[in-house]
Amino acid sequence: MSDEKVPLNPNTLVQAYCAGLFPMAIGNDREIAWFSPNPRGVIPLDEFHIPHGLKKALRKDPFEIRLNTSFLEVLRGCADREETWIDSTITSAYVGLHEAGFAHSVEAWRNNQLVGGLYGVAIGAAFFGESMFSRVSNASQAALVYLVNRMKDRGFQLLDTQWSNPHLERFGCREIPRNDYLRQLAQAIQVPVSFTDGFLEKRPFWWGPDEIP
Repeated sequence: MSDEKVPLNPNTLVQAYCAGLFPMAIGNDREIAWFSPNPRGVIPLDEFHIPHGLKKALRKDPFEIRLNTSFLEVLRGCADREETWIDSTITSAYVGLHEAGFAHSVEAWRNNQLVGGLYGVAIGAAFFGESMFSRVSNASQAALVYLVNRMKDRGFQLLDTQWSNPHLERFGCREIPRNDYLRQLAQAIQVPVSFTDGFLEKRPFWWGPDEIP
């Protein structure tokens, strides 16, 4: 479904995610379109797998992982590619959702430089992954590993990737029918867990070899 007149404010976005929808800017005119894929990509948390080579690389050369310290910069990193669905309208909308406490960035830092990360939306025990980027090898993958560990620690139930692809399949991503996804979603969003401690939890983590499972 698509409708340019639907406002992209935090309330609309939260309602859309709870109904299994998410927006993207598409086409030359950057129309805002709403998607609910069938099948839907998810990473079952109990089936998450870290490829052996990545695990070895992260133990040897870890990143500093931070949460929500550079949300806008992460969006810009994700949008910095030849074809992107993250335009100025999407960026503004998700910055607003971040300020409302629902959208979060997981950031990989090295030598005090942002080198990769991901962002998504957390509602109840569901996390909706939106996009990721890397400026050095393994940066976005380190952010994904940290994300899953944090979700497990905090009692999350559903990691939505929207679609599946060969890269995500290395980590255990698979497709499920939309009806199954919507049933899992309806349950997850009712669980009273939180992705952060406090409103934004702007503090750094040194996530090193001892934290990699």
